[in-house]
Amino acid sequence: MRIFVVILSLLVLSACRQQTGAEPNAGTGEPDGPAKVTLKETGGKYTLLVNGEPFYIKGGGLEFGDIPALARHNGNSFRTWRTDNGQRPAREVLDEAHANGLKVTMGIEVARERHGFDYNDSAAVKAQLEDIRRQVLELKDHPAMLIWGIGNELNLRYTNPKVWDAVNEISEMIHEVDPNHLTTTSLAGISESEVAYIKTRCPDLDILSVQMYGDLPDLPRLVREFGWEGAYMVTEWGATGHWEVPLTEWGAPVEEHSSLKAANYLKRYKGGIEADTLQCLGSYVFLWGNKQERTPTWYGIFLEDGQETESVDVMHSIWNGEWPENRTPHLDGFLLNGKTAYDNVRLKSGSVYTAKVAITDPEEDPLTYRWEVLPESTDLGDGGDYEERPKAVPGLFRSEAGGKLEMEAPKPGAYRLFVYATDGYGHAATANIPFLVE
Repeated sequence: MRIFVVILSLLVLSACRQQTGAEPNAGTGEPDGPAKVTLKETGGKYTLLVNGEPFYIKGGGLEFGDIPALARHNGNSFRTWRTDNGQRPAREVLDEAHANGLKVTMGIEVARERHGFDYNDSAAVKAQLEDIRRQVLELKDHPAMLIWGIGNELNLRYTNPKVWDAVNEISEMIHEVDPNHLTTTSLAGISESEVAYIKTRCPDLDILSVQMYGDLPDLPRLVREFGWEGAYMVTEWGATGHWEVPLTEWGAPVEEHSSLKAANYLKRYKGGIEADTLQCLGSYVFLWGNKQERTPTWYGIFLEDGQETESVDVMHSIWNGEWPENRTPHLDGFLLNGKTAYDNVRLKSGSVYTAKVAITDPEEDPLTYRWEVLPESTDLGDGGDYEERPKAVPGLFRSEAGGKLEMEAPKPGAYRLFVYATDGYGHAATANIPFLVE
């Protein structure tokens, strides 16, 4: 009987590992020591190794997102932007990653010139280094640790190249106190001048990281044209950026709907990440979660209530080689007063207008619709900085029936009409149309 129980326990443990990708002691609360992370180069091809085994990053940018969902969709890693996200301690985040069989590129907050930091102030630079040393010493031996991400988009609107001297000094310190993990820094885009700075002023970095959106398919070519010969990864990529899309006549950026975004995610992954089999170590899709940035739906591939959009289907397909069993609703068209989001929709205050959306579900699951009008956001951050979500305008809807809405135009101003359609299985399609009330 005892032999049967032991065999049964081993079978259950094996099944759990197959489902989660976790190590046998993952989730026990007892970390089993640091993983040894190295880079191997053979004939110009770079491979990331974790304890000697190849590890291609199938990851998501995940500050507050759903860690178990990432593992469930067969991702193997996520990145953060800082060790203290204001909600959960880094060790708690690492513990949950380990319990789900995931590795973490742990972000380290490095002060930005555009926020007022002066890299000519040697005392401030030294104080920052010592604070980062404390953070590294606290986390370096956790088994979920993969790579240290030193700062985020430090090249965005900066003028003082001494920031790269500071980054290199931080990398040297990390390698001194933590021999098990690699270092990187994430650039906003890529340019020949920045590559030159990294090569000459940050020779201690192990990996270059790049963040690109609409132009991502150009990245493999640009990496070579600009002279980067080492390993790199893409630490942010996803929806077309709000700086890359058409504007309305009153200056509102036109957001792509969730199905168009999904098609672009797939196109960008294949052209900008999968296409480079030599230098690219993998990527972190942005954003495995939700945030307000221009709108509450622009960059997150989850909605605020946790519903998955069609872009999650795409990532599941990329990471598994097949689509999920139950697919997300697909949006085919959305009109307000007979016009699309690109048609500069102008309405008259107090008048009643019709909106129509065409959404289909692959399994023909019944759809539930929700509508919302938000004022155009005026709290506009820079480089992903915090933005306040606009408050919905109440009392405008006259009738709702499936994908059709009758609404009264609010008082004069700039707004967006949002539609959400959910299938009852945790999936949703969404779109919005900017409009101006006169």
